[in-house]
Amino acid sequence: MSTTAPTTHASPAAGAFTAGLALALAGAVLFSAKAILVKLSYRYGVDAVTLIALRMALAAPFFALALWFASRGAPPLSRGEHARIFAIGLLGYYAASFLDFVGLQYVSAALERLILYLTPTIVLAISAVWLRKPITRLDVLALALSYGGIALAFGHDLSFAGSGVALGAALVFGSAVCYALYLVLSGELVRRVGAIRLVAYAMCVAAAACVAQFLLVNPLSSLAQPAPVYWLSAANAVFSTVIPVFATMLAVARIGAGNAALAGTVGPVATILLGYVFLGEAISGWQLAGTALVLAGVFVLSRKGAAATRRAPAD
Repeated sequence: MSTTAPTTHASPAAGAFTAGLALALAGAVLFSAKAILVKLSYRYGVDAVTLIALRMALAAPFFALALWFASRGAPPLSRGEHARIFAIGLLGYYAASFLDFVGLQYVSAALERLILYLTPTIVLAISAVWLRKPITRLDVLALALSYGGIALAFGHDLSFAGSGVALGAALVFGSAVCYALYLVLSGELVRRVGAIRLVAYAMCVAAAACVAQFLLVNPLSSLAQPAPVYWLSAANAVFSTVIPVFATMLAVARIGAGNAALAGTVGPVATILLGYVFLGEAISGWQLAGTALVLAGVFVLSRKGAAATRRAPAD
């Protein structure tokens, strides 16, 4: 009889979870790098309209290819579905991105990322007011933690950078509201259309809107930008737009939305560190405390969502 110990192997489920977690973490960090790339681009004097048009135009071919691939063999979309995707594309990826890019002219990359992390709480508020969903004690706790964290971080930025921070914070908050509305409006549609097909279609719509805005507002001579603006825009398009969008989708498919959301909470921390390294942004105790509170609020909402998901099969 052999005395050799049996070889143990990681289960396929464990391997899939590890891969999904890695994808979620990578997606969160790459999304966070967007603010750094935008602020680096602003150093060359480029305006927000030109910058967002470059980013979306460079990302559009990837999403057009994804839309074609996801649409093969899929049921055709109705006229109403086309109209709805067109609307949420303008809201969630055009308006949200434009407000975010403009806001980054006034606030630090770290504060921008923290404000955007209020999106789950904004979705909660919209659902309570619009869809009449009740707010629980956990919801109230999540709201208090998240907005308390923003107050700490905002107070730090306001004391060091002046009144322009208030305008920038309002613009970025408007971006978060637009994206939250997109999430609420696309909830039912994504189940019928499919996540990749929906996001790719919406991104193509947003890209067309961003390019149209550029053509209406700026002369073509605005495209005469220094080479670093183009390199930074290409990096923004590929590494902070296309790759994290699909990485996050694949992560959700492997580990679920709740776990992916928890992994995504590394985003604000990553932005603070990247801002310190590449932009020279200071890191204060108030910022770290604010970040901790925002992440705690997101954690509370994520745990609530995970618990609801576990109860669903028994309902």
